[in-house]
Amino acid sequence: MDTLEEIFAANRAGGRISFAAKLAAGVTRRARLYEEGALRLRCPGPRRRELEAMIVNTAGGMAGGDRFAIDLTVEPGAHLIVTTAAAEKVYRTLGADASIAARIEVGAGGALAWLPQETILFDRARLERTIEVDLAADAEFLMVHAETTRLEGDLAGKLAQAAVARGGIAVASVLAAPADEAIAAAVREASRQCRGEVGISAWNGFAVMRLVAGDGATLRHDLACVLPPLRGGRRLPHWLD
Repeated sequence: MDTLEEIFAANRAGGRISFAAKLAAGVTRRARLYEEGALRLRCPGPRRRELEAMIVNTAGGMAGGDRFAIDLTVEPGAHLIVTTAAAEKVYRTLGADASIAARIEVGAGGALAWLPQETILFDRARLERTIEVDLAADAEFLMVHAETTRLEGDLAGKLAQAAVARGGIAVASVLAAPADEAIAAAVREASRQCRGEVGISAWNGFAVMRLVAGDGATLRHDLACVLPPLRGGRRLPHWLD
């Protein structure tokens, strides 16, 4: 008879995407797509200089033991914006962590914006995420990303502290390259329209922005306010329009 752990492991979801975008006749197109398991990638928009790629998890959310891998390549000169069809949901686990590993490569003169919808963590969820990025010297990169964070115990009490989140329960970090103090100043000006808190710093050709809001809807509003200066006039993903 199978053990509980063996039954649990046999019912875990997995998936992998390997995708490459190329520039052809002034338009970014799909060059390669491989899909495996529960992950899919679709490009629903019209032909443009910047191609929008949408990741779909047909398993719905993620639970302990699920394993996903995403491999994205932007060939020289191509522009790609990557988003998701829905918010990422991570449910409770009785054992192993859920795992997502992403590898991103952007070639010379290329640009990639990684702007998925938010991650929702349920009670007792455990998620391990790794993101490896390889950029050409003149490539552009923008990412809403997760930093190493560990919260346990009285989460509501800790988030209520002014030095932590001042009661905010929705947070985001944004990394942009290349970026300078002029871009940071433009973001600060745009943040006047925000309903939550926004801070940005620029150094050595990079900028990091952090946002804290009282709920997910407010965080989306604030991202829609402050991302345009970092996008250089390019459109926002569909979920922020």
